[in-house]
Amino acid sequence: MTMAHSVEVTLAFAQSLDGRIATLSGQSRWISGENTLRLAHKLRKSHDGILVGIGTVRRDDPELTCRLVRGASPVRVVLDTGLSISPESRIVGTSQDRRTVVFCAPRADQNRAEELRARGVQLFEVRVDEDGNLSIDEVLQVLTSEGLRSLLVEGGSRVITSFLRSGHVDRLVVVTAPIIIGDGIPAVGDIGVRELTDALRLRTERIKRMGSDLVWELRFYA
Repeated sequence: MTMAHSVEVTLAFAQSLDGRIATLSGQSRWISGENTLRLAHKLRKSHDGILVGIGTVRRDDPELTCRLVRGASPVRVVLDTGLSISPESRIVGTSQDRRTVVFCAPRADQNRAEELRARGVQLFEVRVDEDGNLSIDEVLQVLTSEGLRSLLVEGGSRVITSFLRSGHVDRLVVVTAPIIIGDGIPAVGDIGVRELTDALRLRTERIKRMGSDLVWELRFYA
């Protein structure tokens, strides 16, 4: 059963022409140009929360702020099934000053959980589906109860795929850069589409050019 929530979800990512968000080695900085990086920070400012997966935290060690534009930074949200986030990461290190929420599976490492809470991190346990992914339904329900009304999801690939499979994405902002990577990490994995008639359909709201990049703003049909 789908749990009630009232969070508006925007999914945003930058990809190559052939739909890759990183090379096989995991390198993703910077697929898109400087103009679209500023756009990403504007999107962060306009949402209550920003969500990434633990893979992004381990690879990039981001702070997830909107430092390139004026305005308050959103609540940082991390999906971390095994609670492997490092207490030395920049997100954890700044959690006393900026609200940080981490979701993990039940029975995660309690010693790590206590250490993270001591550093100011809010922890929530949610169920895991048959593929080993945290329940997006429960994540959004918790965020609703915590007062968030809008959420920017920045990926990576596993998180993007989980949200699309869940059916809880309202809006997409996709930056397409004029590069071809070939074998690499796809933006979207298996979402269960086997026939073209099952493909997810979106309505284009706007397409704009920023430097050499194209920015697509789309919404799912109601």
